[in-house]
Amino acid sequence: MTETVHGTAVLVGTHGVLIRGAPGAGKSTLAHALIARGGRLISDDRVTLSARSGRLVATAPAATAGLIELRGRGLVAVRFERFGVIRLIADIVSDAALERMPEPPQLTAAIREITIARQPVPAAPEAGVRLIEAALAAL
Repeated sequence: MTETVHGTAVLVGTHGVLIRGAPGAGKSTLAHALIARGGRLISDDRVTLSARSGRLVATAPAATAGLIELRGRGLVAVRFERFGVIRLIADIVSDAALERMPEPPQLTAAIREITIARQPVPAAPEAGVRLIEAALAAL
């Protein structure tokens, strides 16, 4: 069974990162910053998720595969992957909601009954990239 969620997914090395946040929070901007560092887009704006053998797999709807929306520029074609296994959820939160020392339960989330590492990140892309890289290094 699959579901489509509002978010953006990027492959960083071999790790899929699902970026979630409110509309206009900066999901595509953060994804583009990861892509600029060698990541590859899986899907922007809408991500199809399915549980397969205990793993969460992300794919792009066919109509938007390989496209990312950059506010102020529009849709831009980028290098992309057809799918990726999500290993980290990056939730964009306000600066006030970003804990200095999050408790362990705040660093995991469950989707489709699969527990995945979670990293709250600020909207500022460079700070978000640093936290995502640190979280991936800890996997």
